[in-house]
Amino acid sequence: MPLLPGAEPFRRDGGEVGVLVCHGFTGSPQSVRPWAEHLADQGLTVSLPLLPGHGTRWQDLQITTWQDWYAEVDRELRALTERCTTVFVCGLSMGAALALRLAAKHGDAISGVAVVNPGNKIHDAAAPLLPVLRHLVRTTKGIASDIAKPGIEEVGYDRVPLDAAYSLRRFFQQVDSELPRVTQPLLVMTSPQDHVVPPVDSERILSRVSSTDVRQTLLERSYHVATLDHDAEQIFQDTVDFITRLAPQARTGTAGTAQEGAADRGGA
Repeated sequence: MPLLPGAEPFRRDGGEVGVLVCHGFTGSPQSVRPWAEHLADQGLTVSLPLLPGHGTRWQDLQITTWQDWYAEVDRELRALTERCTTVFVCGLSMGAALALRLAAKHGDAISGVAVVNPGNKIHDAAAPLLPVLRHLVRTTKGIASDIAKPGIEEVGYDRVPLDAAYSLRRFFQQVDSELPRVTQPLLVMTSPQDHVVPPVDSERILSRVSSTDVRQTLLERSYHVATLDHDAEQIFQDTVDFITRLAPQARTGTAGTAQEGAADRGGA
C-alpha cells in the first residue's frame, strides 16, 4: 500500500549522540517529524521509524500486534547503538510507552528517556470488553488530530481497528509491569488538556519508575498531539536541554550543513 503523505520514516546521520523517536498508535512519523528534525538540526543522529501497520490504511493495522511495533523500534535502537556512543529514546503517546519499554529492557544502553503524553492505559469503559468486542465489531472512531492549534492536522487513521486496540491494551499492561525497571533519567511532558490520554497516565508512570533524575513539564496550551501544537517549541527545547545536560558532547555536534540536509532519507 502507498504511504499517506508525511508518513515516511525519517533518518539523519549526525554526531556520536543518537536519538530514537517513536510515533503513536494509529499515527505516523508526521506527528513527531518536527521534533525529530529539530533534534537532527542540533547535530544529533536521529531515527524516526514507521511502525508496522501504520501510515497506510487502518486495515493494515488490524493485522499487527504490539510485538510487531516493539520489534521495529527495538531494531532501530540496536542500529543506533552500533552507530552512536550515547543513545536517547523519545516518544509520543504509545510511542512513549515503546520508549519506556526499550529503557526497561536495554538498561545502560539508553542514557535517557523523553516522552510526551505517555499512554499507560485505555480508559474507555468498554476496554475490558475488548477481548469479546473485537470479534463482533471491527472498528471504532479514530483518535487522530487532538490538537488545539487551528489549521493543524495529524496524519493518522480515522478508524481504530479493535484487534489492534486489544493488543494495545495488553501492551500497556506489559509496560506498566516493567516500569520499575526504568532507571534512566526521565523527562515527562504532559498536556493537562488531553482528550486521548489523560494526565493521570503520566502520574502513574512517574510513580512507578525507579528513575531518580526525573523532570516534568506541563504543556498548558496543547492537547494530545503536542508535538504539532502550541507547545511544540517548548518540547523541542526541553528535549535538547535534557540531552545536552546528560551528554555534553552533543553540544559539539555540527548542524545545519548542506551535507547533513542531503542525509535526510526515507525508506522502510
